[in-house]
Amino acid sequence: MMINTILEIFPITGWRPIVEIIVLWFVIYHVLLFLEGTRAINVLRGVIILLAAFFFFQMVGFGTLDWLLTKLFGISIIAILIIFHPEIRQGLARLGQRHLFGTILKEEELEYIIQQVVKAAENLAKDKHGALIAIENKVPLNTIMENGVSIDGKVSSELIQAIFTPNNPLHDGGLIIQNGRIMSAACLFPLSENFGLSRMFGTRHRAALGLSEESDAVILVVSEERQDMSLVYQSKLYKDLSREELAAKVKEFLNHGNG
Repeated sequence: MMINTILEIFPITGWRPIVEIIVLWFVIYHVLLFLEGTRAINVLRGVIILLAAFFFFQMVGFGTLDWLLTKLFGISIIAILIIFHPEIRQGLARLGQRHLFGTILKEEELEYIIQQVVKAAENLAKDKHGALIAIENKVPLNTIMENGVSIDGKVSSELIQAIFTPNNPLHDGGLIIQNGRIMSAACLFPLSENFGLSRMFGTRHRAALGLSEESDAVILVVSEERQDMSLVYQSKLYKDLSREELAAKVKEFLNHGNG
């Protein structure tokens, strides 16, 4: 009875298109957020261009080109499923999580984490110990964490320094901070294929750049040879930073990602 009354007040032909537009906008917006900072975003742009061309050819009646693009789309779907299997698996895994689109930390929590990470990086640099620390932003790092050792511990400078102490089984590889906790260590980051990177930078810097090319993570690198601290964000390397500069940039980039 109540449903019939509502339908009489708001005819289905009137509100259905509005609801469909809102749902479609919501889905597209969060898909773009999920793909932001990954290699998949460029493919998505290409798909949008192909879709626009497809509809144009249909409108003007170009039968041959219409048929060709139809076949191309069929092949492209299979190729995308194969090439972007890790990203697709991440997305499906997130559907079962409580916080589908990430957890926003409070200002004081974020400030505490930054101070602990920067303090650890500075102490490690003084002790000539290398380190590789990634702080997750919008793009989830679950796939990368799967190849490491699960920790799920509170962020503290002492724990970070202990992990990267030489002869510790977890000191090789990268550490990942997710939702304000140290979630995994000894993770293997993808190496950058940027041949323009100076030879003075080693595997840690190349791994940091590689991860930044596939995500929007904020990545700290401590060099044991030069005893300096660097930051990598969205394929850009900020080298030889002071403690204050490092803390400011980490906060800037994390706030930018949550903005």
